[in-house]
Amino acid sequence: MRWNFLIVLLFAGAPALAQTVPQESMLHQDFRHEADHIKEACGTFGFKKLGGCAAELVTDHPVHIALGSMAPQNGFGFGLAFVDHKTPNESWRLSWDLDGLAAPSGAWRAGGYMKFIHTPVVKFVPVHPGEESAGKKKKGRKPKIHPKTVFNIYGQAISLPKLAFFGLGPGTLELGRTFFGMQENIIGGNAIRPVTWGVLEKLNLSLLGEINGRFVDIRGDHSQSSPSIEQLYTEASAPGLARQPGFVQFGEGVRIKAVLFTDHLHFNYLINFQQFVAPSDSRYSFRRWTVDLGHEWLLYGKTQLTRPKTAKEADPHAKETDKCTLQPGMSCPSVSESARPNDMNGPDECASAPDEKCPSISYSRNLEGSIGFRLLISESAAGANSVVPFYFQPTLGGSDIMGNPSLSSYADYRFRGPNLLLLRESFEHSLWGPLGFTFIADQGKVALARGDVDFQNLKHSFATGITLRAGGFPQVFLLFAWGGSEGHHTIASVNTSLLGGSSRPSLY
Repeated sequence: MRWNFLIVLLFAGAPALAQTVPQESMLHQDFRHEADHIKEACGTFGFKKLGGCAAELVTDHPVHIALGSMAPQNGFGFGLAFVDHKTPNESWRLSWDLDGLAAPSGAWRAGGYMKFIHTPVVKFVPVHPGEESAGKKKKGRKPKIHPKTVFNIYGQAISLPKLAFFGLGPGTLELGRTFFGMQENIIGGNAIRPVTWGVLEKLNLSLLGEINGRFVDIRGDHSQSSPSIEQLYTEASAPGLARQPGFVQFGEGVRIKAVLFTDHLHFNYLINFQQFVAPSDSRYSFRRWTVDLGHEWLLYGKTQLTRPKTAKEADPHAKETDKCTLQPGMSCPSVSESARPNDMNGPDECASAPDEKCPSISYSRNLEGSIGFRLLISESAAGANSVVPFYFQPTLGGSDIMGNPSLSSYADYRFRGPNLLLLRESFEHSLWGPLGFTFIADQGKVALARGDVDFQNLKHSFATGITLRAGGFPQVFLLFAWGGSEGHHTIASVNTSLLGGSSRPSLY
């Protein structure tokens, strides 16, 4: 009887003893997996392994090396990034993205980006052998992935010691070049709400909203051969030079990402309205309208490579021989490896799902190519006694403060104005593996008055060069530009976001 009692106590206490054993946290598990990935990719030396090792160090999570080009003229930055995820329930997924980097020029950027992703439960109807899927019962209908609502909260600070200012308007001269430094702190959030009402679902239409606090500090730059900005310009010729109040910036917009002709023709349309409100000095408050119409024709179709999941990917605890199907006749889930920006990823993420790795570098000779056409119009309006601060005015020439090239044969920030028009025709084609060739033709102008935004007297520029899209590695491009009236220009840049990651808050 005594032994029976002891045995009962032993088995009753076993669960309690098991509960005292510390469980490995998800974060610790992610670090352990990352260490295994790095050991596998970089453990042995070999020329063929260099690319994979570099990609692992720059793209894996939760911690990886952060790198990228700062704003033009401010050098190349290095730092660290931290990425983490949490799924509290079936309806929401959370992610954190923290990064910071600095350049030898003295430029630096630090930011934190948090996402709340609504992941509604979608009911799947199993299809048995011989049955027709629900998506094929109606001709032309295909099953679609349920779009997800995304909320973003972020805070970012950036300091740029060297920015060029040539004056405002289309008639500025190279002799008017000056330099200044700028620091901008941004705190805010935005939301992306897909619309799935009837026919609008086919347009892949989303409603956009944002609210940001913007705090800018402008300083002179006396370390260059050209003058500092305050030596040639005043508050009258460079509005906002004397004083930079804090801004509350609101934004509302509509985005369309429709796809036609069996994935050959892609539309990327954005219509946006922003209000910049300076509570402490309404003289600097203004409004901005933006219409950005992008078109892309894929020469070979299919912008993404899709492969079936292995049993190990579908269930990490399964054996390689286990099947990943849930019902007979159903296909395995697929892993989408796309190079397009993903709203559900942070700037330092490139995987299609939290539990997956970034796409690997492809060395295949598969042909990929596209022809693009873009029309961008941006107009600003201020009250009778108000002005648009020069540091919030868009630029053409070289690359802008966000690193976007336009009229690339001209100097960086060459033309600045409250109103802008840009036309772009582009061609891109793969050469081998991650390497590609691109050709770009730009026509554009800036204007001081909205009535001057037209298609007359446009500046023009041509650019050609090499692009590199290696797995999730940040996109790299090297361009040689010519065709303008002020010589030629070479641009080398590395995107600050991983390929497949979302963009950072705009600085203007």
